[in-house]
Amino acid sequence: MAVSRELAAFSERLGHVFDDPDLLRRALTHASLSSPTRPDNQRLEFLGDRVLGLVMAEALLAQDTDAREGQLAPRFNTLVRKEACADVAREIDLGAVLRLGKSETATGGRRRQALLGDAMEAVIAAVYLDAGFDRAREVILRLWGARLTAVETDARDAKTALQEWAQARGLAPPSYVEVARTGPDHAPTFTVEARLDNGETARAEARVKRQAEQSAAQQLLERLGG
Repeated sequence: MAVSRELAAFSERLGHVFDDPDLLRRALTHASLSSPTRPDNQRLEFLGDRVLGLVMAEALLAQDTDAREGQLAPRFNTLVRKEACADVAREIDLGAVLRLGKSETATGGRRRQALLGDAMEAVIAAVYLDAGFDRAREVILRLWGARLTAVETDARDAKTALQEWAQARGLAPPSYVEVARTGPDHAPTFTVEARLDNGETARAEARVKRQAEQSAAQQLLERLGG
């Protein structure tokens, strides 16, 4: 079966042209559109999660040869969690080619974090099955590159730590406000301000919005002595 223009464009954004396009179609098929002749992406999601995990574990070990397991584990969790997968999916506009049932489409499934994260993992599995582990590693490291570079070097979840600091003092949880977005659409830079209701604030910039939030939280913690 020929590849549609939309799938061809997505393959270009992904950085992999499939020898077996049916693998990609399956990876993009949500359970709401599945049938006996059209399997959904859940089994591929299971496999893709493991492929992503191995690639990230290898990359983290290579990136910091002195880090202990206690430092590596939180970094690993940051890189492989569903939010990170969904963010990458949004960057390559995976939602535009998701194959969804009418109800999921009508309720905004193409933007839903869980669906995007699951489909991203399934696409990783499809690349792995289509071209092997080395090719899957290349695709993952290119898509996750900025996140891998910017992952917290001290392995501390600063947003969680700041929330705990605020709660211990009877303050509301901190808020994070995007105050600026610059650069081209395909590679924006985010400026985020972390705010506490006692008036304390801190700003940070990063190529990944979540990392900007973490960095702003870390700056605020350091200022507060947390």
